[in-house]
Amino acid sequence: MSKSILLIGCNGQVGTQLRKTLQPYSHLIPVARPVVELAQPETLRDKILQHQPEIIINAAAYTSVDKAESEPELANTVNAIASKVLAEEAEKLGALLIHISTDYVFDGKSSCPYQENDSTNPLSVYGKTKLAGEQAIRLNCRNHLILRTAWVYGTAGKSNFVKTMLRLGAQKSELKIVADQIGSPTRAKDIAQTIGLLISKNPWENGTYHYTNSGVASWYDFAVAIFEEARLLNFPLKIERVIPISTSEYPTAATRPSYSVLNCAKISGLTPSYPPHWRQSLREMLQEFRQSSNS
Repeated sequence: MSKSILLIGCNGQVGTQLRKTLQPYSHLIPVARPVVELAQPETLRDKILQHQPEIIINAAAYTSVDKAESEPELANTVNAIASKVLAEEAEKLGALLIHISTDYVFDGKSSCPYQENDSTNPLSVYGKTKLAGEQAIRLNCRNHLILRTAWVYGTAGKSNFVKTMLRLGAQKSELKIVADQIGSPTRAKDIAQTIGLLISKNPWENGTYHYTNSGVASWYDFAVAIFEEARLLNFPLKIERVIPISTSEYPTAATRPSYSVLNCAKISGLTPSYPPHWRQSLREMLQEFRQSSNS
């Protein structure tokens, strides 16, 4: 594959992995703040015009779920208005726009995994602005691929649930973790590799897709698994007990869906294998993280 790809948000969890995945077989143009600033969407137009890419990947977003409740305008600018600008410019070029979205566009009232065409009903400012970004892309760019994912973690980036648990687990003997929110932990590297596979297909498969690791867990399940796997790798841990609690016992500014498992059957029909189980991907991520910490 030899495609000109403009990667926005190249230093984030998924963006860092996309740089590694796409670099060997594409003309990759990685950009991040302050070169591009999604909080000033109009500045994106000049950057896109300068490079005239065949593919634009938007791996950047306003992702501070709770903070978005007090910064709705900024969240909307980054997640919705910037997405509209990217869609308009991609349409002008005839470029493919790949956009990463979220399980938070759903309200969590389902009892079975969400399919791509299920009704959306976000509960938070973050979810609402991400949904608005999706809608702007569908309206303004015919050649698009929206990839909804969930509970993303990886070795890159400043913070994610896995890194937070490792940090707290090294400091505290006891932690209370929410056990009544259910989803699918998903490794950033798996998302990046899947996007690479989709890009390699020609013609591209336009539309909306769900991608997460397979299997389901609560945040409590995820935390317990992190500590079990981390102990096997000799991470420094003080933690002795993880206590399951309800969402009501851990109030947050933003309301989160209690069930946000995504049905990945559609995208699995385009890839050689079904998404790996979240526990397997967690183990591999921790091994990689441990090696990088020791080097």
